[in-house]
Amino acid sequence: MPDGADQHPLQVIERLSQVSASEWDACAGARCPFVSHAFLSALEETGCATAETGWLPQHLLARDSTGRLVGAVPLYLKSHSFGEYVFDWGWADAYERAGGRYYPKLQACVPFTPVTGPRLLVHPEADQSQVRSLLIAGLEEVARRHSVISLHVTFPEEEEWHALGEGGFLQRIGRQFHWHNDNYGGFDDFLSALVSRKRKAIRKERAKVAELGLSFRALTGPDIQERHWEAFHRFYLDTADRKWGQPYLTLPFFQSLGERLAERVVLIVAERGDELLAGALNLVGDGVLYGRNWGCNEAHRFLHFETCYYQTIDYAIARGLRRVEAGAQGEHKVQRGYLATETRSAHLIRDPALERAVADYLRRETRQVRQEIELINRHHSPYRGLSE
Repeated sequence: MPDGADQHPLQVIERLSQVSASEWDACAGARCPFVSHAFLSALEETGCATAETGWLPQHLLARDSTGRLVGAVPLYLKSHSFGEYVFDWGWADAYERAGGRYYPKLQACVPFTPVTGPRLLVHPEADQSQVRSLLIAGLEEVARRHSVISLHVTFPEEEEWHALGEGGFLQRIGRQFHWHNDNYGGFDDFLSALVSRKRKAIRKERAKVAELGLSFRALTGPDIQERHWEAFHRFYLDTADRKWGQPYLTLPFFQSLGERLAERVVLIVAERGDELLAGALNLVGDGVLYGRNWGCNEAHRFLHFETCYYQTIDYAIARGLRRVEAGAQGEHKVQRGYLATETRSAHLIRDPALERAVADYLRRETRQVRQEIELINRHHSPYRGLSE
């Protein structure tokens, strides 16, 4: 164990149920719902993130001399690279072509969730720097114990990312598109901030959807009924089928989410009478609306944009939320009011030759990604006064 283990004993658990929700959540905090005990345990208990699906929990815990939990990391031993949204397929392929064995690997993350949030969870009353350093050393120890070549921390917060870099992890940046609320009084106020052609395009898209005669509702808490989850799961499976994706999440997971995090779930549904046609699943954090999954049973032009983007912007404005994060990828979001922003990951590579190769690749990739973000936001911004 790392130095200080006698004051902060480290433990690895294979089920989140082995630690109480109150202990875990005291370290996770309330800002990000995805690192909550409720969300992570729902993934495990409904069969989404388990050894059978290639996500063996190896959660790292740190306790002080009194036995109080002062730190934790959601950690998984993985046999593949699916469901991560920070792609290392090229690294794996190169290493295995050279005769190495890339898998299994360790992943500190929220499964199937490309959302920035805390990964080194530290109790607010503990010494933040000390416990964070202990957790980083603990991650390295778990990697040694499993004899893995790599350990990845994906979508950490910026301060954690810097600490991981100081701890010897390679640093990587990525890109997402987020919408920011400039204290808009309503959707028309938001539109008025856009350049004319973008404003007109959004109005045309919304008008086309309005011709369908659908009604949209944002459901939360007890308003989300069993029939809503059943329909949404069908939508979700259809989206996975059409995109040749793997449907990671199960109906019991969505149902569990509705039970455990009811007041933080926002399910936007499109209806024709009593018939559910489309849905978009969102969760609310500290002033942020996180868009996660979407699907429909009728394909209509612009229905996706209305359900996932314009309805969420409406919702955020009405409730004074600061930001909407609409998930991974998607440059098409820019013309709908979203701006490019950096995301982060950190990577411990335990083979020196692979580490050198990855470090060289990341130096070049970092320059490219930052140039792309600057180009998008400076020259292609949809906002008046920002685009050139």
